[in-house]
Amino acid sequence: MATTEDFIEFVVSQIDESWQPLYRKMFGSYMLYIHRKPLFLVCNNTVYAKQLEILKDVLAEAEKGFPYQGAKEHYIVDVEDRELLEQVIALSEPLIPIPVKRSRKKKQG
Repeated sequence: MATTEDFIEFVVSQIDESWQPLYRKMFGSYMLYIHRKPLFLVCNNTVYAKQLEILKDVLAEAEKGFPYQGAKEHYIVDVEDRELLEQVIALSEPLIPIPVKRSRKKKQG
């Protein structure tokens, strides 16, 4: 089951606008960006956060799961708990770099 547009819109509505949340559709799922940094995967209407050491205590009771086949295990974030969501963002955002766009190599031939 792919993530629904309604669900991703709900997730974004739970995040304070000062974090500048944006999302991009990827293969039926979404990547959710905070300040242009990829913080959450949203797959099958579930929000996943990378298992960063700094989140260990905050998400100690959180379920864990795999966002897609072949992925590493992630924390599952309860997005209805705005306080928890805010903590996860505040702790992890400084550690995640803004992705660098790589130029495509031209085929020679």
